[in-house]
Amino acid sequence: MMKTLGFGIVGFFCLLVTMTTAEAGGLYLYEVGSPDVGLAAAGYAARASDASTAFTNPAGMTRLKQPSLMLGVQPMYVHLDFNPDSNTSPGNQELPLGGSADDGDSSGLLPAGGLFYVHPVNDKLALGLAVDGYFGLSSDYGNNWVGRYYVQQVTLQALAIQPAVAWQINDQLSVGAGVAVLNGILKYNTAINNIEPLAGDGRLRYEDNAWAVQYNLGVLYEPVDGTRFGLTYLSQGNVNFSDKIKLKGLGPGMQAILDNTGRTGAKLDININMPQAVMFSVYHQYTDKLALMANLGWQEWSSFGFVDIGIYSVNDTNLNAEYNFNDTWHVAFGGEYRLSEPWLLSAGIAYDSNMLNGNDVSPALPVGETWRFGFGSRYNWSQDLTLGAAYELAWGGDLDVDLNRGPLAGQLSGSYDNVAIHFLSLNAEWRF
Repeated sequence: MMKTLGFGIVGFFCLLVTMTTAEAGGLYLYEVGSPDVGLAAAGYAARASDASTAFTNPAGMTRLKQPSLMLGVQPMYVHLDFNPDSNTSPGNQELPLGGSADDGDSSGLLPAGGLFYVHPVNDKLALGLAVDGYFGLSSDYGNNWVGRYYVQQVTLQALAIQPAVAWQINDQLSVGAGVAVLNGILKYNTAINNIEPLAGDGRLRYEDNAWAVQYNLGVLYEPVDGTRFGLTYLSQGNVNFSDKIKLKGLGPGMQAILDNTGRTGAKLDININMPQAVMFSVYHQYTDKLALMANLGWQEWSSFGFVDIGIYSVNDTNLNAEYNFNDTWHVAFGGEYRLSEPWLLSAGIAYDSNMLNGNDVSPALPVGETWRFGFGSRYNWSQDLTLGAAYELAWGGDLDVDLNRGPLAGQLSGSYDNVAIHFLSLNAEWRF
């Protein structure tokens, strides 16, 4: 028990510094340091073969017959490089005190991972715990890029701790439920166009954290040995941020304008709805060596509520600009192949539709439709220890941007070329 607690503390500490990033159909990540990375999430709700099922489908915990602890680390490299075109306002491409603005590169390496534990109480009842970061975005373009009046740095993320319980109704049907308690953080920094040439740029900062709860419900049905159907429902979670905007570096003219329009020190409420989501998965043991898996999923991003924050014009008192979000669809197909007794190979492909129309793509939320390609392996080191490694490419392609939210923000036009995230998942599962 003390060893398990020690591993849990280490895993939780690692996740405290977890940063996730916007990609895929929305901001939910299927990649949480588990073997699902090597399948591009195919079979997500039906595979139920390791401790990560405590999160992916709590009902699957009844399939594990001994206590299991999985720890996954998942470094990921984000390629997010903006290239402005000639339609971008000249004032955006030049710095107020001289020099040229940077194009805009938010590429970088980010940490992530997950901790999962399943404890069978008896033949019918299993308890579990999942600690992971499956929601969020993070981008940092620096202070002097062409889109600085839209955003300089933004972080929206949530760390989740989810206890779960599962009950086996009969030999074929199990049900499960988890309650994810999330701590959400929103940080948003942007520049303010002071207009006065010698004043430089001002700064706007918004920061708050809040709590939310989501319910993770699952059903697992196995009509015959080797064929499983999984269905999960993740409820909507409401994260309500509220903070006064913090301004600094304002020129005398801009200070007077913001004072007169009531925007100096104004309180801004931002209600983020983490959308409800449904996932249906199939797992079929085709032969003794080969298993095939598939997904069909839906996420209600039309209720999301995320906004850009900035000073866009002299007279407009609004401090935010809204998006028009779309619900997204997900499909995936993959398989596992038992190469030999210790080696299990996996591969998968998935597609997520776009949560934003083309004219709504913003540097604060650079997302589009996404293809995933994953492959991986698991190695049974011993009867009680399995090691895993996987790689996945989440490919977003090119994203065009053409925004004009007011004379102070100017026009921002160009494209993100070859948007991608490279995931590397390393995990270990102990059974005891």
